Amino acid sequence: MKVLVDTSAIMAMLHHDDKNHLSARKVWEQLLNQDAILICTNYILLETCALLQNRVGLVAVKAFEDSIVPYLNIEWVDESLHQAGVAALLIANRRHLSLVDCISFETVRRLGLDAVFAFDQHFVEQGFTCLS
Repeated sequence: MKVLVDTSAIMAMLHHDDKNHLSARKVWEQLLNQDAILICTNYILLETCALLQNRVGLVAVKAFEDSIVPYLNIEWVDESLHQAGVAALLIANRRHLSLVDCISFETVRRLGLDAVFAFDQHFVEQGFTCLS
């Protein structure tokens, strides 16, 4: 199984006060036990590091880098993917939809991924199978 790992899932795993923390830890363990191929874009990495540093602190960034990143296959966003994400964002014309989300949607489509590990309803709206 090939799965995109979203910022919302990572935040839930690392932030003990997150309402989805226990569910996120359970799904993560299941994915690791199934030897799932875990995909993450460099934009998701950037977004996650910024949010963790701001909301939790650098200790959480270190935990992310040490305990989660080693399991991720990084999909580096190139100019084509970036432009597709920007176009989708501008067409959607929705304030609470992010560029990172739009690039993630396009990544799932381009790579033909099976599911998304996320707690972000935007993925459900796009018709993706969410593990949460």
